[in-house]
Amino acid sequence: MLSALDVKRKLPQAFVDNLYELFSPLTVDKILSGMAGERYTTLRVNTLKYDIQSLMRCFKEKNIKFERVPWYQDAFIIKNVTEKEIQKLDIFEKGYIYLQSLSSMVPPLVLNPKPEEKVLDLTAAPGSKTTQMAAMMQNTGSILANELDKIRCERLQYNVTAQGASIVTVSNDYGERIGSKYSQAFDKVLLDTPCSGEGRFLATDPKTYRSWSEKKVSELVKMQKKLFKSAIEALKPDGTMVYSTCTLNLAENEQILEWALEQFNLKLLNIELELREIQQGQTESTKQAIKILPSKNTEGFFVARLKKQ
Repeated sequence: MLSALDVKRKLPQAFVDNLYELFSPLTVDKILSGMAGERYTTLRVNTLKYDIQSLMRCFKEKNIKFERVPWYQDAFIIKNVTEKEIQKLDIFEKGYIYLQSLSSMVPPLVLNPKPEEKVLDLTAAPGSKTTQMAAMMQNTGSILANELDKIRCERLQYNVTAQGASIVTVSNDYGERIGSKYSQAFDKVLLDTPCSGEGRFLATDPKTYRSWSEKKVSELVKMQKKLFKSAIEALKPDGTMVYSTCTLNLAENEQILEWALEQFNLKLLNIELELREIQQGQTESTKQAIKILPSKNTEGFFVARLKKQ
């Protein structure tokens, strides 16, 4: 495990400087500690194919040590086995479980799609949240899962099929066009937007932060605004939308929300979640949003729930 000083040296200087502008020194130390080494393997049971009791029996038979997640009954933290070892298990091959970070499970829980609803997952690959929502909806209703990148779209389709998520239709299209194609068609919309990925940085893994730059953040903000506009257009009046990223800066999170609240007739809603790593949104008008800090259990994430008025 690296020290906070080692982590600071390895990560991009502009990123570290930005952390100190955003957070207290104590919180920065916590964030850097959460980026110091590998995180625990986390997964959820796919309730379309399997059940929690059977999964716990399987883990005990194979001496896999696990913890239940208090705020999500379908989620598990694995203490003594890596992702690669999980992928060799029969239950993984059959689609009974899905490897997914705990933070990534939060946006679908906050959106809370119900059976029979029409849901849009605007930037859906690789399908973690899409398949989670299909399970939450008990495979009734419909989900349109869109992805622009062709290879990622194929991966999305593979995961949807493997998980038995039969209510999902996969679309390979520009997310910016979906709103005009499906105007006011969806009860709920998830926009888990492409972002700079700061919440996923690991100092031990240079590929997680190598491509980061302030210029890239600025470019992403432009795209995020286009996708946000499309998401709002696709949402029915009185519909609910969740905007989420796996990054920590203001530009892709709170400032996008402030822009959206000015541009569109939206109401920012409270999020109730008992998670130790949570902070409120960091500007006056975005306090109902949440920021999940990186830790041994969680990646950094930002989640906001909005209602179209």
